[in-house]
Amino acid sequence: MAGTIHSVEKTEILQQIRQDAAAAAEQLVAAAALHRGQIVVVGCSSSEAVGRRVGSWSTPEVGEAIFQGLSSVFDPLGVYIAAQCCEHLNRALIVERDAVPGAEIVNVVPQPKAGGSFATAAYHAFRHPVALEEIRADAGLDIGGTLIGMHLKKVAVPVRLEQNHIGQAMVLAARVRPKFIGGERANYDASLKDGYPVWED
Repeated sequence: MAGTIHSVEKTEILQQIRQDAAAAAEQLVAAAALHRGQIVVVGCSSSEAVGRRVGSWSTPEVGEAIFQGLSSVFDPLGVYIAAQCCEHLNRALIVERDAVPGAEIVNVVPQPKAGGSFATAAYHAFRHPVALEEIRADAGLDIGGTLIGMHLKKVAVPVRLEQNHIGQAMVLAARVRPKFIGGERANYDASLKDGYPVWED
């Protein structure tokens, strides 16, 4: 069964989780120089966030709190979230249709025990949610050991965040950079070495 928080501390726990998620998002934005139109893939175990083993205690309230915390940072910047589903849906993704024009969509609606609480929260919060089997995202957050690497562009670069936990779940982050090619004779664009340049809208 999906987990539910029953405690006088419920409000405080969820608020702390929102704050943790927002702080992690802010730090990733800074480290990856994220800008409007880019996509962050997020894998999230709500079970791990409440101290349970991944996949064992899917908790809708926690999934919603983490989504709200991340969205409070990413949405004003025009950065899209691609919410990775759990392995029961082959780690498919839920994303806003506007983020992936022309992408091949698949038909599935996530739920807490078949997709996960975070992806379910994203599905219900997005204006026009679509499901994809794969994506090549510009950065990523792995909350609780959910393995997001399959959905990142090459080359992925680990990012160490000061906010390295959301609730009790460990957080790993990544940004991407273009490949260096050409060997010792090649010249490189300095503005691309640590990520993509920020363009003014």
